[in-house]
Amino acid sequence: MKKFSFILLMTVLAASMSAQDRRHQQSAEQRFSPERFEAQLQEYITKEANLTQQEAAKFFPVYKEMQEKQRIQFDRQREQSKIKPTDEQGCMKAIKESDEIDLELKRIQQNYHCRFLELMPASKVYDILKAEQNFYRHMMKNWGRGPQNWGRGFGQGFGQGQQNWPRMPQGFGQGQHRQGPPGNNNQR
Repeated sequence: MKKFSFILLMTVLAASMSAQDRRHQQSAEQRFSPERFEAQLQEYITKEANLTQQEAAKFFPVYKEMQEKQRIQFDRQREQSKIKPTDEQGCMKAIKESDEIDLELKRIQQNYHCRFLELMPASKVYDILKAEQNFYRHMMKNWGRGPQNWGRGFGQGFGQGQQNWPRMPQGFGQGQHRQGPPGNNNQR
């Protein structure tokens, strides 16, 4: 009986340790990975803007340079937001510094947009900027749904992933009035 109890105890302990190991491994896989995020962003922009390999090879090093400069300003913003001034003069200084950071971000963006235009036609740059905007919007929308959804729709084959994106109702934005419940054809 003691031998059976000992074997049962060891089996339960082994199963428990195995389950903890699996949970730890899953949580490590679900953590945010800047490298994975960057790879998904580049893949998405390349696909959506129809970039050739040559165009992508010219564009992404300059794009990464822009992101690094922007990151410095975002870090300044984050540090500034951690401290609440205690007096009017401190508040005024914080507001002005925040405005200066925003302006610097716009200057960086404008400078690099001009550089992008030197690398490729305006139509490609436009498509890149729209793709970037859509990527960030989609990622932020899925952010609150947990790490497993961060890249949802951006994995293998973007064509299939886009079916996960919400569709606008038929007639939305086309000047049509909202209709009542099904079967009710009265327009408002």
